[in-house]
Amino acid sequence: MNDAARPIAAMPAGVASPAVHAIFDPRTGSVQYIVADPGTGDCAIIDPVLDFDLKSGTVSTRNADLILDHVARSGLRVAWILDTHPHADHFSAAAYLKEKTGAPTAIGEKVAGVQALWQEIYNLPDQPTDGTGWDRLFRDGDRFQIGSLQARVMFCPGHTMASITYLVGDAAFIHDTLFMPDGGTARADFPGADARQLWASIQRILALPDDTRLFTGHDYQPDGREPRWQSTVADQKERNIHVAAVSEAEFVALRQDRDRTLPLPALMLAALQVNIRGGRLPEPEANGRRYLKIPLDAFPGAPQG
Repeated sequence: MNDAARPIAAMPAGVASPAVHAIFDPRTGSVQYIVADPGTGDCAIIDPVLDFDLKSGTVSTRNADLILDHVARSGLRVAWILDTHPHADHFSAAAYLKEKTGAPTAIGEKVAGVQALWQEIYNLPDQPTDGTGWDRLFRDGDRFQIGSLQARVMFCPGHTMASITYLVGDAAFIHDTLFMPDGGTARADFPGADARQLWASIQRILALPDDTRLFTGHDYQPDGREPRWQSTVADQKERNIHVAAVSEAEFVALRQDRDRTLPLPALMLAALQVNIRGGRLPEPEANGRRYLKIPLDAFPGAPQG
């Protein structure tokens, strides 16, 4: 069935359509978003990247400064800096952007559980496990404003135990649940992850109106194609290679079999000690330098990259 002939459930009358600007980071395959209310100029930044070069240990703000440049050029006002979950493949630039804009930061309340898991793995006894690190911790169903746009939070665990989706008008920012249809779905083998929960979260997303715009958190460019990040619920139902025409049991088996073959993300052990702190780097030591802590043999069964 072609797009013109596909019956879809339309968005309810009066649902707003935010302006969405995406910045793709080819080094990590991450997509960062600036979501703006065209009427007021207020915006939210979602999942910003703080650049880190593993080989040299260099931290830089190239991606975050691209976000700030777009905000300035467009005459926008940053109302929120939002993380969908603590990322395993890049550092969060939330703390840097808060310093630059003064906007509050937020994430899902279940981040406390992620902090507890990684506090133990890193042996960081002083690391808070109560969600400290963000200005607001969202619960499932919470609502907040981006200018005149009403935004809603949808708890979507599976990839991590803290993952949330942000619904803003006709747009849903679905983080690492569904990728583009030719990319399938996110892995569910990190500490606290669960393939069955991921399936349930995907079904919750796919229950949104068919013309809901879906914005994914990553694109790994299958077959070398150009990066893409926007689809619709209808697209995903019909064409997603991991979800379309499969049962829950088939999905869980596929996801678990695939995850057993995947090496850990290159930046995971570096990134999570930063990201459970809301993107704040470790404090400088007596010599003025900051240091990351890498646990040895914490994942002995993981495939070697």
